[in-house]
Order: sequence, then structure tokens, then C-alpha cells
Amino acid sequence: MKQAYRVGLVGIGAVGTEMVKVLRQRKFPAAEIRILARSERDETVGGETFHVVEATPAAFDGLDFALFAGTEGSKGASRQLGWEAVRRGCVVIDNGDDFRMDPRVPLVIPEINADALAAHQGLIANPNCSTIITLMGLAPLHRRVPIRRVTAVTFQSVSGTGRAAIDELDRQVHEWADGRVPTREVYPRQIAFNVLPQIGGLKAELPGFTSEEAKLLFESRKILGAPGLRVAATCVRVPVFYAHSVALHIEFSAPLSPEEAREILANAPGVRVRDDLANAEFPTPLDVQHGDEVQVGRVRADPSVENGLALWVVGDNIRKGAAQNAVQIAEEMIRRKLV
Repeated sequence: MKQAYRVGLVGIGAVGTEMVKVLRQRKFPAAEIRILARSERDETVGGETFHVVEATPAAFDGLDFALFAGTEGSKGASRQLGWEAVRRGCVVIDNGDDFRMDPRVPLVIPEINADALAAHQGLIANPNCSTIITLMGLAPLHRRVPIRRVTAVTFQSVSGTGRAAIDELDRQVHEWADGRVPTREVYPRQIAFNVLPQIGGLKAELPGFTSEEAKLLFESRKILGAPGLRVAATCVRVPVFYAHSVALHIEFSAPLSPEEAREILANAPGVRVRDDLANAEFPTPLDVQHGDEVQVGRVRADPSVENGLALWVVGDNIRKGAAQNAVQIAEEMIRRKLV
């Protein structure tokens, strides 16, 4: 096993920048961090200056890992260069959605289904940010008592769209405070002081649902190995900078009490339970932003269905929902001697 690894990052937007920070914060054994993007230039991240090189096939030569940091929904980089990087000796970890449902490609949350890495063919997919955060709360319970059905409402921050959306929310708030009409470029409607119940385009396989809502269904089935799992989601963009929240109503195949659920989640890796409603103790986006844990609260029985529970799950979409999960995949592959 090597003592250090040469890591490439494709893209230096919100997720790519966070990947650099996570690699340094977690003390990943990186002999080199090589940043690839559309154009050559210098970029400073966390006080460290990197020379960005153009993303060409030859730019992957000599790398052990290539982390593709595309913003959710963007197309192109991994589709054009992912398998070429594999052919040149890289293990590719892709944050985009081009290959998540590809049968050749493991879709991995290390705390949940790291065993899937053993079947990799050189390319591993990061799940969607809302899927990761949701399943960090669901999977530990599903392992104890299989889940039959989930309804989910997500409250997703603008950072999931990228830097331009962060800037748009900030600008609109200032325009509103100055008495001006908020201007918009990224979203079809004003996002400041508003909520938008559409993330992604229409999904033909699920009439009436968006692509983001479909991801929660299809990706959850693949990660949990539960092809019959029923999921109905409504995904909503909210005027929050960082962190996604998810309200879950779950139907289990057998009884599971709130007390048992809290105990299971309290012992799950990467999860913290904050659940004391009498003292206003529950997770919020501000509690988890820029942090590594997914937090769970509002655990209670759902009386509308047999064997029902309701949960509130919150996690930082840029960290655990993207950059951190990708780095954890690389760490797990090293630990399992798969690279």
C-alpha cells in the first residue's frame, strides 16, 4: 500500500473548493493535489495557491484518484473524461449524476454500503446530496427493521445550485433591504423570502415529479439494495445558504419505537441525535453548516400509518452531501486496499 497518493480535482467551484479543504482537514495522504478545470490559472483555497491546469486526457496521467466535483445537475466533465481517466490509471470518484444508475458503477455512502466498493471498475459515484443526507438518517433504521415506504419533503439550500445561486440569494436580500426589486438570473422566481417547489426538470419515468425527486427514489433503492422500496418526495429550494433539511415519514415492516430509533441513530457513524422538543433542541441548517455530522431530531411515532415514524434530518450538502463523502470514499478504498 502506498504511503501517499496523487489526487486530481476536476472543477474548482463550490464543491471543488470544499474538496480541497476536506482533503487538508482530514489529513488525506496526498502527495499532490492537481486541480483541473476549463482554463489554466491560479486559484487560492484556504490560503494555499494552486496552479490550475486545463482538463485534458493527458492531465490525468500519474494520478491515483480523480475527484470530479461537478455541481449537481451539470453535465459534461465526467461524461467526457471520466472513463478516459480510468483508462489512464485513475480511480474516479464522480460527484455528478451521469453514472449513478450505471450498473458498472457503485453508488456509495461509506457509512452505509462501503462493501459495494469491492465491485468497482474504476469509477465510483457520489450519490445526490439530498439522498446522502436522507439515507444517513434512514439506513441505520432500515438495517434493524426493513422500510416499506417513505414520504420525504426536502428543504434544500441554494449552495446545491452552485456559487451563482449563493450570490443571487445574497444580492436579493440586499436589494430587498434597500427597497429595490430583487433581480434574478439563476432561479426562475425570487428565492429570497420565498420557497420554490421545483428542483430539476420533469422526469419522464415519474410523471409529475422532478429529476431531484426521482433521484431520491432510484438512488435510495440502489444504495440500500431495496428494489421494492416506495419513496414519494417533494423537493423544495429554500432561502438558506448551506445545508439541506429533510422531513421524513416512514412506514416500517414491523414496529420500531421512537426510543429504539433514537438509540440506533445515536450509535450510527456520522450521525448525531438532537431531540428534546421541550427545550427546543433539534437540528437546523445553521447548526450543521460547514460540519461533518448529519443530525437527526423530531423522532416520533407517525399515527397515520401502521409501524410509522417521523424524523427530521439535516446535513451540510456541500460537505457530507458532496465533498466529504467523496473523500471518505477514497479513504475507504485505501483502507480496504482497493487502490
